[in-house]
Parts: sequence; structure tokens; C-alpha cells
Amino acid sequence: MRIHCKVVVIAVCFGVFLLLYFLGGNAADDPLLKEVVEQEDSNSSRPPSVPRRDVAAKFAKKSSAGSGGRAGETLKGRKEGKAINRRASVNAKSKPKNNVARPVTRRKRTEVIMHLAVVACGNRLDETLTMVKSALLFSIKRIKFHIFAEDPLAPQFEERLSQWPRSISAKFLYSIYPITFSVGNADEWKKLFKPCAAQRLFLPVILKDVDSLLYVDTDVLFLRPMDDIWSLLKSFNSTQLAAMAPEHEVPKIGWYSRFARHPFYGVTGVNSGVMLMNLTRIRSTMFKNSMIPSGLSWEDLLHPLYQKYKNHITWGDQDLLNIIFHYNPECLYIFPCQWNYRPDHCMYGSNCKGAEDEGVSILHGNRGVYHDDKQPAFKVVYDAVHDFPFEDNMFQSLFYPIQTKFLDTVNTLCGRVPQVFLKQIEKTMRKAFEDKVVRHVKPHK
Repeated sequence: MRIHCKVVVIAVCFGVFLLLYFLGGNAADDPLLKEVVEQEDSNSSRPPSVPRRDVAAKFAKKSSAGSGGRAGETLKGRKEGKAINRRASVNAKSKPKNNVARPVTRRKRTEVIMHLAVVACGNRLDETLTMVKSALLFSIKRIKFHIFAEDPLAPQFEERLSQWPRSISAKFLYSIYPITFSVGNADEWKKLFKPCAAQRLFLPVILKDVDSLLYVDTDVLFLRPMDDIWSLLKSFNSTQLAAMAPEHEVPKIGWYSRFARHPFYGVTGVNSGVMLMNLTRIRSTMFKNSMIPSGLSWEDLLHPLYQKYKNHITWGDQDLLNIIFHYNPECLYIFPCQWNYRPDHCMYGSNCKGAEDEGVSILHGNRGVYHDDKQPAFKVVYDAVHDFPFEDNMFQSLFYPIQTKFLDTVNTLCGRVPQVFLKQIEKTMRKAFEDKVVRHVKPHK
């Protein structure tokens, strides 16, 4: 009997133990309790281990089970709860332990810098600095100036440029290079047409890291942002690699059409005082010519071309460029005359329709007209830009002096068309004024 009682007691204890075990397991696996815990975790600083949409779905299932659902549905809910719990634990392990939010770094846009080259020799220091000044007054993007100068001029450029205000210095970079020619006789190249003018022919060879470039003569003035002519690079087709303006608009008064003893581009030739170039394309192109049927690279072409035509050219490097593009016309983009407006466009009567309609964009004072009284309309503009103090009011200290002094030139050949000289620069200044002043004034509430 005692043994029987002992067996019964052991069985009861074992039964109680099993009951407690199953009750404890069910409570631990109960999905409703797990969701409450997870909701508390989501309100704490720790990240939730289960997405919110899964929590809502499981609460819906649990509520349906609690309102008369079958035991099979409850068991199904438990299994789903265990499966989600396993997925959550795996995801938790795959996440990095450090949950500190990391700052998002935005990529800065690469700054677009325009490149401008000029060659200065002799007494061209002031004239070159005035050109640089005109480019900086109106341009929007930063400019990198590539200044090729004779040795005595290099320190003078550095000294003068270092004296400009910080607000202006922030708008440009510059490098100064010696006068160098990679092929042929340097002294012969240097004396071609004007001192050092042939240097422009070697820019694609020297500036190997520059993709595109605007070359201008020292006697050029910008009357609108350089950005506008720089944007013409986007107008090049797949074969064009340089852009220039025609030498003349009227063939019967054009120099090339009347006097040239060598091939030249088109009907009137082109003027190289303002030349926009895709240097990458120039370096990679084989140019057709009258010497070698297979074509020559730019660097290999220059010296034999000069040797062949040196007794037939008058305007030096410009003539050589005309010969090159005579044989390669598909490589040249022609921009209108207002981008290279010279005395020839008005001294024989106004013959630049683009300038009459839009005004002069780039003024080119060749023939020395900035420094004599032969064409005072050009000299008025040059003197005003030269004398303009940086950071002064442009209308008061630049436009009004030009407008006032222009009245004294109306009886001259080029002064008869004042709107040609004044229209674009007034438009440019008005836009600059609006950008700097009007747009920064907050409207009154």
C-alpha cells in the first residue's frame, strides 16, 4: 500500500510538473505578449525587431482568436509568431552593432572653370590687364587665365594682379608661362606678324591638361559675360573643334577675297583675334593638307605649313589658321560678327547686322584704335573700362561715362551707330544689377 501511495504521489508531481512546463512554454510563445514587449522596445531607444505592418497584422489575428477562434488558429498564430521572431533575430544579427546615426554627406558638384589664354609681349601689360578686368567684371563662373608673357613682363603681371581686391581675386585663377615654340626656329616664330602672336598656334601642344580654351588678343574687351561665348562649345557638332568669326561680312571689301596669295577659309576668311577651341579634339585630329595625303597632327603640321607658305602670308599665324581650315572646313564653327567686332565693321559703313540687332558682345580694337584718335568710339569704351574702380557702381562709374563721352564721337564713322556699342553693355549691367541687388531685397510682409 505504501508503495502504491508513493507511485501515486510521484505521478501527481510529474503531472503537475508537465502542466507547469506547458503553461510556461505557451506563455513565452504567446504572440500577443511578444507584441507588447516589442511595442515597448519600439518606444525605447532600441530599434524595433519587427516591422510595424507585421505587428498590426498579428494583433488582428490575435483579436480574432480571442473572440471565439479555434485552437488551430491559435496554434497557427503561435507558429507565425515564432517564424517572425526567428527572422527578426536574424536581421538583428546582420545589422551593425553601432546604431548611432551617421551624417549623410552630399557630393559637391564639380566647379566649372572657364579657361582663357592671352599672349603679351612688348608694351602690352596695361592693355592685357584691361582685357582681364573686362572679363571679370561681367562673368559668372570662375576663370583660369593662361598668360603667356615675355620674361620682363611676368613679375609685373604678378604684382598688378596681387593688388586687386579680394572680391575680384576670388573670381579667377592664373598661370604665367614663358614664350615657347615646340617646333621650328623660335626666333622666326616670335617675329611672325606681331611679337609673340604665333604663340597661339602652340596652345594645344603646351596646355595638355586643358580640354577647352578661349584665346583672345590683348586688344579685346568683353561687354557681356564670357560665359555666353563659352556656352557656344555646346553648339559644336561632332567634327567641329574651333570657332572664329569671319574676317569680313562683305566680300567686295574683304582683304582675303581681294589680296590673299594663299588658300583661306570660305569667302572672306576668318579672324583669329577671338578663337574658341576644343583642345582635346585638336590634339586627336589628323588634318588634311596639301603636302601629305594621309594627314598630319596639329603639332606636326605647323612647321611644314609655315615653310611652304612663309613667302605668301601677310597676317602671320592668322593666315596659317585660314590655310588649315581651308582644307578642313568641317572642323570650324563660325560665330557671328558681334563676338569679334572690329573697326572694319563700321569704318566703311555699318556691316555687322548682329551687332546692330543685339549690340557688341566682344570689342576687338585692332589697328591700335584704343591708343589713338582714329576711331574714338573704340577708345571711349577702352578708357572707361581701364579707369573703372573695382567695386564701384557700374552704371555711375562705367556706363554713364561711356554714354556721355560717346556724344563726342557721333560725327565719326563708327560713332554714328552708338546703339551698337551701348546696347549689349547696358543689358549686361542691368542684369548684373538685378542679380546683385534686386534679388537680395526681401519683400515686405
